[in-house]
Parts: sequence; structure tokens; C-alpha cells
Amino acid sequence: MMIKTETGWPALPAAPDAGLLLLRLAGAFLLLYVHGVPKLLHYGSELHHIEDPLHLGAGITLSLAIFAEVLCPLLVAAGVYTRLACLPILFLLLVSMVFVHPDWSIADGQFGWLLMTIFASVAVAGPGRYRLGSLPRRGA
Repeated sequence: MMIKTETGWPALPAAPDAGLLLLRLAGAFLLLYVHGVPKLLHYGSELHHIEDPLHLGAGITLSLAIFAEVLCPLLVAAGVYTRLACLPILFLLLVSMVFVHPDWSIADGQFGWLLMTIFASVAVAGPGRYRLGSLPRRGA
């Protein structure tokens, strides 16, 4: 359905659920691809050079990072426990930006800040209508 604007140009109706789906999928893919999968695939080498700002030990820190950068983005992408899954991601990003890389300028840390913005937006807005398990059932 096309809607005419005051200038006479046609405009598409707002699709916030589609926008939330795009936001969830893009954020989850970027976090998984850039951070999560490399940590998972190279666990041994990552263990030797991961920062441990909370002094939990390298193994626990890396395991928590993998949880926040692999499992949580998969849940966010699927739209399952979305708001809850955003919390470990946001915590990890905040710790990373504030404690691990405090010397970074906004330009140096723009990827982290953008990821934080994406996952904070999803945490506030929720998953939207398009999520796993929300498809209408036939015969119901």
C-alpha cells in the first residue's frame, strides 16, 4: 500500500518489525563474525592474550566472552529471549570500551560503540514480530 506524502511523492508505510529484524540480524552477524567465531575457532591462542579486566582468570573471561559473542547473538538473531540476551552483550561491550580500551577515541572505538547502540536499541524495543516461534500456525 502506497501512502502519498504532502509533497505528492509516494511513501511506503512504516515497517518497524522489519526494521527490528534487520537490526537484530545485522548486529548479531557483525558480533559473531568479527569477534565470536574467531574466539571460538582459536580458543587456545585467544586464551594466551585475552585481557582480564575483572580479574576472573583468562579461562573464565574467555568463556564469558564466547557466551556473549556467540550464544547471545544467536538468540538475538532468532528473537528468542532477545532482551535478556542483549544484557551480556552490552556488559561485555561496556567493559571492553571502558576498561580494556579506555585510551581509544570515539573514532578508534566506533565499531564497539555502534554495536552497543544496536544491542541497546534492540534491548529497549524488543525483538519485534518477526522472530522464531512467532509464525502463525495452520489449523489453529
